[in-house]
Amino acid sequence: MPTYDDDLRLAHVLADAVEPTTMGRFKANDLVVETKPDLSPVSDADLAAEELIRTQLKRTRPRDAVSGEEFETTGHGPRRWVIDPIDGTKNFVRGVPVWATLIGLVVDEKPVLGLVAAPALNRRWWAAIGSGAWTGRSLSSAKRVGVSKVSRIRDASMSYGDIEDWRKIGKRRELLELMDDCWRTRAYGDFWSHMLVAEGAVDIAPEPELAVYDMAALVPIVQEAGGRFTGLDGRDGCWSGNALSSNGLLHDEVLSRIGSTAGSGTLPLG
Repeated sequence: MPTYDDDLRLAHVLADAVEPTTMGRFKANDLVVETKPDLSPVSDADLAAEELIRTQLKRTRPRDAVSGEEFETTGHGPRRWVIDPIDGTKNFVRGVPVWATLIGLVVDEKPVLGLVAAPALNRRWWAAIGSGAWTGRSLSSAKRVGVSKVSRIRDASMSYGDIEDWRKIGKRRELLELMDDCWRTRAYGDFWSHMLVAEGAVDIAPEPELAVYDMAALVPIVQEAGGRFTGLDGRDGCWSGNALSSNGLLHDEVLSRIGSTAGSGTLPLG
């Protein structure tokens, strides 16, 4: 099995480099926010952060392709970095600290490495295939994380995506019934729901609508923590247009209740 230690160190270097840009614009009075064609917000911080990461990758990994939320895919080949400069832009622009830079590496269409850097929460999570899942502020101060052992829905804690998006895919009623049967439900939001699954603090995290760049970095972290990460159609990885992460023990039952084939199939990376 190939190792990705050098790539993981690079991901941390990239996160270190972009943090002054994102934190410098967080809660800035002159933050510029525009609306993209899909009606989602984009700030000047999103654009600057992705440009910075792409510049660093062009210098350090010139043979690798790069896909991101804000710009066109560059390069081609079996190795592709997938970047979301600020996951949780709506939180970012409102001053809510739940946002993160997501840095993923996909090799031969398989997510093999992920780093989630949430500087306003003073947290990072990361993993590479075969290396376990970790959290901390740096590689030198890390704690290994693992999923929970909860095996019954009635004992489970679930973090869910926007209720309106569940209505759009025709699963609102099924989601609400599942929520009623869980021990506890909260909407922690975006990347954080899935990182809490990896830590064992949450047992189930379904999301009805996501892009590849929202998920690529999350998949290895949840998997290396001992959990599962699939689409609502049950397909492993980040290719279904939606997601379910769990501790694994509850995964099949949740899919049987809220799963669907509503994803758009194989989604392009960029």
